[in-house]
Amino acid sequence: MEQRQAITAFVRRDGRILLVRRSNQVGSFQGFWSGISGYLEGEPLTHALREILEETGIPSLDLVLVHQADPVDIADRVRVGIVWRIHPFLFDLTSQRQVQLDWENDELRWILPQELGDYQTVPGLDRILSACLCDSGA
Repeated sequence: MEQRQAITAFVRRDGRILLVRRSNQVGSFQGFWSGISGYLEGEPLTHALREILEETGIPSLDLVLVHQADPVDIADRVRVGIVWRIHPFLFDLTSQRQVQLDWENDELRWILPQELGDYQTVPGLDRILSACLCDSGA
């Protein structure tokens, strides 16, 4: 099995989680809902904060790390033999800053965690979110 590394960061405000819908310009899972994500480049926490800034316009000064969960392994449904090791993060947004999406996502929703099942998400997103919420006591 080939292992690839990525991060998924959830931003929470007032008990609601930010979900973003992947645009037609990204390489995979176009139209699917996800957290803020990207291939891991460097140290996971630093990379998560960079992805949040790039994809939402939210600077690290407006975020508080609630939990960094243990990595979650997700088998790639399209490419057999590849397992994604996802480094999950949960941040609380401490301001009322408006999200400014970049080209990677074309829609956003603030949802209650229990509403995640109502959305067509990237594979394993429920497990990744659960790792962040269960492990943190949040």
